[in-house]
Amino acid sequence: MPLSIRQATIADAPVITRFNALIAEETEHLNLDQHRLRAGVESLLRDSSKGIYFLAELDGIPVGQTMITYEWSDWRNGTFWWLQSVYVEKTARGTGVFRALFNHIQSLASAHGDSCGLRLYVERNNGRARQTYTRLGMKYSKYDLYEMDFVL
Repeated sequence: MPLSIRQATIADAPVITRFNALIAEETEHLNLDQHRLRAGVESLLRDSSKGIYFLAELDGIPVGQTMITYEWSDWRNGTFWWLQSVYVEKTARGTGVFRALFNHIQSLASAHGDSCGLRLYVERNNGRARQTYTRLGMKYSKYDLYEMDFVL
């Protein structure tokens, strides 16, 4: 069966929670509070104004995910779609899973009336991800990210 992409539902909360925990461990060496993480995933899945998850499935089994959130740009009079919570199972990496997710999202965003672009942030030391995003046509931004985290 070929790779398929679909929007996630509340029934997908366990796999998305697991993937998000793996992202945090792998990229930032963080062990997230599972209760808080699951509640956060379910909150978004119940309220699409917060964002949406997409799952990549191979033979009906989730092998990758991406979450989309939104940022209004007054300069562009449009909405940036932010790719977040990007994860591909280790055994499926390098097989086109993320490319399929990205192409699906790019197609949706391009067809959406008020979308003005795609953005994402990536760990500075994640060279493989940086190369992937560049190959897909994304460009390094001139902006640095600052934050004040009240939770982690």
